[in-house]
Amino acid sequence: MKKKGLALLMSLLFVSSALLSACGDKGAEKPSGGTEGAASNEPFEITIRHTQVGESKKFRLALLNDVVSKTEEAVPGLKIKLDAVDSEVNRKEKLRGEMAAGKPPEVFDVFGSPDAGVYSKEGLMLDLTPILEELGIKDKFSTLDPFTHEGKIYGLPIGISIEGIFYNKDYFEQKGLTVPKTLAQLEQIAEAIKADGKIPFAQSSKDAWIPLMTTNNLWSYYAGPEVTYGFKTGETKWTDPKVVEGIKKHEEWVEKGYFKKGELGFEYADMRNQIISGEAVMMMDGSWANSVFRDPAQAGDMVGKIGYFNLPPVNEGDPVIVMQDANNGYGFSASVAEDPRKLQAVKEFIKNMWTDEMQLRGLKEDGVLPAMKMDLATMNSTSDDPLMQDIFRGVSEINKSFPAFDALVQADVNTALSMGIQQVIGGELNTEKMLENVQAVQEAANAAEE
Repeated sequence: MKKKGLALLMSLLFVSSALLSACGDKGAEKPSGGTEGAASNEPFEITIRHTQVGESKKFRLALLNDVVSKTEEAVPGLKIKLDAVDSEVNRKEKLRGEMAAGKPPEVFDVFGSPDAGVYSKEGLMLDLTPILEELGIKDKFSTLDPFTHEGKIYGLPIGISIEGIFYNKDYFEQKGLTVPKTLAQLEQIAEAIKADGKIPFAQSSKDAWIPLMTTNNLWSYYAGPEVTYGFKTGETKWTDPKVVEGIKKHEEWVEKGYFKKGELGFEYADMRNQIISGEAVMMMDGSWANSVFRDPAQAGDMVGKIGYFNLPPVNEGDPVIVMQDANNGYGFSASVAEDPRKLQAVKEFIKNMWTDEMQLRGLKEDGVLPAMKMDLATMNSTSDDPLMQDIFRGVSEINKSFPAFDALVQADVNTALSMGIQQVIGGELNTEKMLENVQAVQEAANAAEE
């Protein structure tokens, strides 16, 4: 293993020995019969690790179950085992442990960048390039960049997403509020909401990635979305004044009481409940959250009363800059190539999952924007839901887009920033000191890759 590759892998795979012990024996094993069973009807099994956990992901799970059924029917002897794991636990603990042991599941939920890049460099992920060419779908995706490394494709995005603000339309109408065109106008709305005894922004910060959606979008407005690309190369620094200004704006919102007290103890679902209950009026989240607000079982009387708009720029008329991402999807173990039957199963899974039908079903039922190329008219005709129309409009208004920061920096830096933003929210550190700490970790991570 090359020194650089080892450094990257060890950085990403920093897990406890207990985790490695627990996960090391759960990966895919080589078939005992070699390649002789390629045309056999003998039972065999593959595991699909997914993160469709909880009420808010029930539609996506139903779609996955249908794909699993179609795949099992098409491959004699195949039994697919579904392994459901929380997204953060899968990414930061379980999958890393399995990769360190060299035994990931045959199919697994994975982030394209940087995770799939690190795993693929160590020969742990299946090269999908020839499979996509064989199936004739290689050029049908909006982008495969997060999963493409050294010209080869190592995973497929399940959809794309943007981040912006969901809001209570009825409340806005009753109070004479309109969608803001600048951050200053957004703050004026927040002040009015606070004065009315309600919470301006629903927020849950027990998992740091949730408040970091707000932080990431703010620093991208103040410093420009290009700044995040430069952290890993050393061309830019976390301590750059404009980055500080953007993150300090988030700190200012915390100090002004725009979020509910105790946010560090709230889970992701709590944030959605704050706006559904009417306790909060706005919420920064990914476009995927629309499925919650369109489901009577989850949103109740708030169905049809939630709208969406992009976080506005600092100055009116400035470019609208929005996180737009295709970084979450499925990867496949390199060991699959050693067993023709498992390879056939993977091909069938891809063939059944990435179709226009499934992409449009994901859009209609789960509100996930298609990862495969699709014109706006088709999307509009698929869903006439007002909230989805708002999101489609949000996509059309984007002048500049960028991937989420954790696709552009090393795992250690992600960890440092995650800890740091929680310390800022908790009042333990100010923005300046926190970013000094993150920059030190950034420089150490950069040096380790030289």
